[in-house]
Amino acid sequence: MPFRTLGRSALKVSSLCLGTMNFGPRTSEAESHAILGAAVDAGVNFIDTANQYGGRLGVGVTETILGQWLSEDRSRRDRIVLATKVHEPMSDDINDRGLSARHIRRACEASLRRLKVDHIDLYQMHHIDRAAPMDEVWQAMDLLIAQGKITYVGSSNFPGWKIAQANETAAARRGLGLVSEQSLYNLIERRVELEVIPACREYGLGLLVWSPLAGGLLAGDSGGADGRRRSETAAKEAAARAPQLARFARLCADLGETPEAVALAWLLAQAGVTSAIIGPASRAQLTSALRAPQIRLEAEVLAAIDDIFPPCGPAPEAYAW
Repeated sequence: MPFRTLGRSALKVSSLCLGTMNFGPRTSEAESHAILGAAVDAGVNFIDTANQYGGRLGVGVTETILGQWLSEDRSRRDRIVLATKVHEPMSDDINDRGLSARHIRRACEASLRRLKVDHIDLYQMHHIDRAAPMDEVWQAMDLLIAQGKITYVGSSNFPGWKIAQANETAAARRGLGLVSEQSLYNLIERRVELEVIPACREYGLGLLVWSPLAGGLLAGDSGGADGRRRSETAAKEAAARAPQLARFARLCADLGETPEAVALAWLLAQAGVTSAIIGPASRAQLTSALRAPQIRLEAEVLAAIDDIFPPCGPAPEAYAW
């Protein structure tokens, strides 16, 4: 498993990150634990979760499942880089959400209890909170860092302007600022190339990619017709993109690789991408995804993929003068 530096930090993380959103609502606790063990044994050292994950079972369930696995063998905690998130509503309480200093501190304490750990390696803001001044956010984050409860701070689903604002505010406070941004990015959804990736590269953030297979659309037959791929919306999207997906499937067949592995390998070949977050619901899906870091796509293959799934364009320089 290849490792990459997380942004401008000195921290090394695996090029595939194990996402845990399926743990609980789609995957049993026993199977979730088996996936965790298999991923770590395969060299994955980066695990991502969020305090809200749990779906129909309730917020916090996924962190609890992960915490139980960590508590069964204390050596596991030392082997992984643990990431979670804060922002989403955790109850009906008006203050139990967002990025107020109060909520950030209380949410961190709650995550530590569910995860059964004394610190979080990467604490990520799940979304922007337009009501929360960045000085207030950094006040809370700096305190958590000083207390040893978190080590690094990251963002998720931030636009380029917010990444700039967050890091300029941190610099004024003489802080390290954001070291990573977690964004939606795949062959079908490439809008982060317009502003987010340039901002990440300018400010030294590592890009963590969620939904690298576009909810299974890019997985081909290897992904199985389960989860989000069964939805009516996904079926309509697949039908609308049938010729495009067929071209991609033929290209992958010519390479002797699965569409899933090639879609992940393409992401890992993009400048600025640190890690692709895979969210297997079974060990079989994990095994399929683990092939991706070993694939090297030649320049002509990358060009052929761009022909099938065109990039968004040369912004931001396209409209700068």
